[in-house]
Amino acid sequence: QVQLVESGGGLVQAGGSLRLSCAASGRTFSSYVLGWFRQAPGKEREFVAAISWSSGNTYYADSVKGRFTMSRDNAKNTVHLQMNSLKPEDTAVYYCAASLMTFSRSAKGYEYWGQGTQVTVSS
Repeated sequence: QVQLVESGGGLVQAGGSLRLSCAASGRTFSSYVLGWFRQAPGKEREFVAAISWSSGNTYYADSVKGRFTMSRDNAKNTVHLQMNSLKPEDTAVYYCAASLMTFSRSAKGYEYWGQGTQVTVSS
């Protein structure tokens, strides 16, 4: 079993920055992919970014490429999502997710989920 706990959400003005963190526990993560998804009211959950724990390779949605950066801290079993130049359309609940399989942009590819953290960007 894997437990994921997100932190770092909040309210920020457009153009500002936030850093989300996801602490993972319960299993070793040498072969995991950890991802961030977001869901705005009335919309489907969408892929934001992901990182391969073993290789460190990162993947981003086109909508956040160049603004968001995902990183990992192996010693703390934690991943971070640095979000810069935030826009009102980035407002959503952000979820951390873990996959035992290969990278996927689909939420269906992830077996474990955190509870989510709210990010609100005001205009």
